[in-house]
Amino acid sequence: MPVDPHEAPVEVEVEVGCSPDHAWRLWTERMDVWWPPGKSVAGGDAEVVVEARPGGRIYERTPDGVEHDWGRVVATDPPHRIAFTWHLMFDAADATDVEVTFTPIADGTRVRVVHTGWDRLARERGTDVAAQRRDRNRAGWTAVTAAFRAAAGD
Repeated sequence: MPVDPHEAPVEVEVEVGCSPDHAWRLWTERMDVWWPPGKSVAGGDAEVVVEARPGGRIYERTPDGVEHDWGRVVATDPPHRIAFTWHLMFDAADATDVEVTFTPIADGTRVRVVHTGWDRLARERGTDVAAQRRDRNRAGWTAVTAAFRAAAGD
């Protein structure tokens, strides 16, 4: 049975000129350095925290201490992979799934984001909602990985 195009994974890939270990640490320990401010709940000066362990939270913290959950870490394999649920700006009940891999290449690292779970969201909230969020996340991950690439020195 063919996959509905609105339910197909969002896949975004960039190459960065640093080691997988450096790319992993930049993604998991310094996200607030490169995450675009317009791609958060509070925007601006919020700190972004990734607790890079299974069960760990991904969230932003405003300067006055208010926290906004973005997701939960499901699995890690430093410095190769992190997988997490994702519900930035939405209820946790509508979370989808993201996997980020860091693969060594000749000149650095290939960073690949694969975002899935649109079929589940379509069943729960309808195909229009799933399609809209999928398209929005495709644009978001494209902007986010471009910012990551710039921060990694490319």
